Amino acid sequence: MAANEKTLAGLHHVTAITADAQKNIDFYSGVLGLRLVKFTVNFDDPGSYHLYYGDTTGRPGTCMTFFAWAGAHRGRIGPPQVSVTAFAVPRAAIDFWFKRLQEHSAKKIERFGDPVLEFSDPDGLGLEIVGIPEPKGKPWTDGPVPTDHAIHGFHSVTISEEGYEESEKLLTEVMGFKPVGGEQDRFRYRAGVGDGFASLVDLRCIPGARRGELGAGVVHHVAFRTPDDAQQETWRKEIARLGYNISPVMDREYFHSIYYREPGGVLFEIATENPGFTVDEPVETLGTKLMLPPWMESHRAQITRILPPVRLAGAK
Repeated sequence: MAANEKTLAGLHHVTAITADAQKNIDFYSGVLGLRLVKFTVNFDDPGSYHLYYGDTTGRPGTCMTFFAWAGAHRGRIGPPQVSVTAFAVPRAAIDFWFKRLQEHSAKKIERFGDPVLEFSDPDGLGLEIVGIPEPKGKPWTDGPVPTDHAIHGFHSVTISEEGYEESEKLLTEVMGFKPVGGEQDRFRYRAGVGDGFASLVDLRCIPGARRGELGAGVVHHVAFRTPDDAQQETWRKEIARLGYNISPVMDREYFHSIYYREPGGVLFEIATENPGFTVDEPVETLGTKLMLPPWMESHRAQITRILPPVRLAGAK
């Protein structure tokens, strides 16, 4: 299948940085009610954790991940960055979440006709919960949030740019997204295929804003989903042909990844939907123990000695 047949169905995962793994686990599992589906290390920096949260199996489109760099300095949100990550819930659940997030300074607004709660995580990461009539996907049913109110996965990401036109061309002319609306300095695009699940990207044009800085509380990259290795390789060839610097395929154990920077400078990834998080442990015990890829297993004792202790009970 050719890349120009628009095979990206939407978001795969969003990866951000936290300075405190324990506070991160307590917030995303204990407050937001996402399942800790994989407790592992950063494959490029095995002295630090990589935490994955999502629905029951961490399906693409539900997966929020964190590089846990202990003591990392606080970053600054601003262009060019993914400045906000938004989750979808049933519209009737907004009042529940507004009360639940009061200590996290939740603010209620409206955007594109939907109720939106703006708030931040303990590192200052920009988050939103958006109430929509019929969210796609199925939430985790065994978490601390009642199923009727629980998060169904991503709603969208907001990418802040100093100028959005070239980024828009990449999204629409290459990646297959379709413009679906705009409000003030915000322009919305939806993936050209799929059922609409976790399919929205907002470009926000804020040329006068102070530039962002990588650190805790900042998104490191955003990944888009493609079904399999063959289609990913087609994307890699097409993006390289268009003159973008693109990485070779990288084995992330639970998916395969390629990386490139969009015109504004935000790091994009295209990740495969398979093999998924059950490749190395059963669904019943996902996220309950430290998992290492096969090529690191012989170094387990050394790795565990330098990792800070955490309580996985915080995920319940």
